[in-house]
Amino acid sequence: MRPRRDAGPAVVHRLAEAGDGLGTVFLVHPGALAAGVHRTLAEALPPGTGLTVLDLSGHPAYWEAALTGGRADTTVEELADRIGDELDALDGGGPRTLAGWSFGGVVAQALVERMPAGRRPDRLVLLDSIAPTPEYQQPDDALEPPLLLGWFAMYLGAKRGRPVDVDPQLLAGGGTEDGLRHVLAAAAAGGALPADTAPAGLRKLYDTYVDGLLRNNRLTAPYTARPSSVPLVLVTAERSLLPGDRTLGWGPLAPHGLEVHRSPGDHYTMLSRPDAAAVIARLVRPAAPARLAPATKV
Repeated sequence: MRPRRDAGPAVVHRLAEAGDGLGTVFLVHPGALAAGVHRTLAEALPPGTGLTVLDLSGHPAYWEAALTGGRADTTVEELADRIGDELDALDGGGPRTLAGWSFGGVVAQALVERMPAGRRPDRLVLLDSIAPTPEYQQPDDALEPPLLLGWFAMYLGAKRGRPVDVDPQLLAGGGTEDGLRHVLAAAAAGGALPADTAPAGLRKLYDTYVDGLLRNNRLTAPYTARPSSVPLVLVTAERSLLPGDRTLGWGPLAPHGLEVHRSPGDHYTMLSRPDAAAVIARLVRPAAPARLAPATKV
């Protein structure tokens, strides 16, 4: 077990301040990459539009789970309530949009359904977020090494700002240690890591990454989501975590409509690529006055 650190990241990151009456995008972020990765989106939004990132990693029970084996002493509902409290404290009126990336979309959708009906946003924007439905709630052992290693390579490339392109055939059917050697070779070839990087150092980063995924998987497994009371807008990456899955399971939770768009990049680089940010910016731009309420425990 890795030791705990003294303090985690902040919850609230104001990446762009809203001009008078121009509105703010509030984006629920689950960590993995630093919240500052959304600065590309802040720059793509119309001038005067605010962007505030609400980082789940600012909540110790969530953040520490990625450092101590992937078991979090919290729930999706509790995280939604905590983010709702932050929104309430930040509420200054004016147009607003609520969005969530990856597991942050699950928490954002839970938050909307815990708001009073008259205080909900007019839509929820989900960025490559997998739906918390029975078909997609998988046991830990369903996350096999070839799948995890492919995701890790995408994550490492986004984190280092250089491509880490691993042939999936090299990962298929293999174990973690062999797979990490292929990832390391690809990272060195793409300039993401020095050629003399110690395998043990990469393994430590991989273990922390996987613990974060297990944490989110374990939080989602017992959670029962309510159908959305507002229309859903889903943006899937060209290289999503689940390639070829157009709706990522959100159809059954979208009785008021599911609008699907495609973004350049993969699950991680969609947050930093200017061409992806241009797609997302059009969809999250606040369009009408709305006031987000604090989460209400039900």
